[in-house]
Amino acid sequence: MSRAPASRPDQTAKLLSAAFYAASSFLIIVVNKTVLTNYRFPSFMFLAVGQMAFTIIILYLAKVCKAVSFQDFDKSLPRKIFPLPLLYVGNHVTGLGSTKKLSLPMFTVLRKFTILLTMIMESKILRTTFSPRLVCSVLAIVFGALIAASSDLAFDAEGYTFVLLNDVFTAANGVYTKKKLGVEGLGKYGILFYNAFIIIIPTALASAYTGDLEKVMAFKGWLSLSFNLYFLLSCAMGFVLMYSIVLCSYYNSALTTTIIGAVKNVAVAYIGMFIGGDYVFSWANFVGLNICITGGLVYSYLTFQSTSSAQTTNQEEDKLRVPVVEELQDRAEKRPLTAV
Repeated sequence: MSRAPASRPDQTAKLLSAAFYAASSFLIIVVNKTVLTNYRFPSFMFLAVGQMAFTIIILYLAKVCKAVSFQDFDKSLPRKIFPLPLLYVGNHVTGLGSTKKLSLPMFTVLRKFTILLTMIMESKILRTTFSPRLVCSVLAIVFGALIAASSDLAFDAEGYTFVLLNDVFTAANGVYTKKKLGVEGLGKYGILFYNAFIIIIPTALASAYTGDLEKVMAFKGWLSLSFNLYFLLSCAMGFVLMYSIVLCSYYNSALTTTIIGAVKNVAVAYIGMFIGGDYVFSWANFVGLNICITGGLVYSYLTFQSTSSAQTTNQEEDKLRVPVVEELQDRAEKRPLTAV
């Protein structure tokens, strides 16, 4: 009898989940930009509340219809999911603060330190080890970002504080999401549902306290059908993005998920050289972007090649193991019985 190989994420699942996350994170930028810039919607925070509410409603209905399963709320749940809700809120607040205080080049370069922090936290918290080649590819991405932003080194202490805190929250959120995926009763859908469920009320209260809620109520775009369609699409894409992050973290490492997001941002900037019309060329920026892209591609190649090689080795071991077992069984059957 042949022995079934151990169940593990295959290379196809890893690649598809990574591509799904990259596509989702790009599309939500386009949709959110349309809502917030083209239609001049007055509140980032209220839009986040809408995305959380959409996540809660969809997952609750799916649970009622038994399409998905996760544990019901009980007193043990906050302990299981902590500190993810706090990390999500911290990531959101510091992200908004940093974008207002820094230029785009410096914001981009400082955000690349998320990759280094993720690698450090993953090695300390999840006990993950990285090969020297993977470490070099990560350092290449950070080095390329430093070169790309070297022509814009304006210092803003408050902006630097916000963006570096944002790096810490982003890295910690990715690592703890990976860790909590292994907690019994939570799973992918439980993390999504209870993370949104716990933080939606504080976010809504913050929106009311800052006056955003009054601006939203007075917004005239609610009378526009096209705006409402884009607003609903943004809420849906918020759920899709959060699901794609959890799914990518489930099949890949937290570091891989972080690097996919970083490389996607660099790719968008690279495409903007030819399409957007607002790219200001400089050799430092151009060389730095290419180093970032190269480092990201090398990391992706090394990661997915190692997965493919491991699977091939396991398959060959399984194929070799079966004839050996069958040969031992044949010898046992042919061995003559000795008289007692």
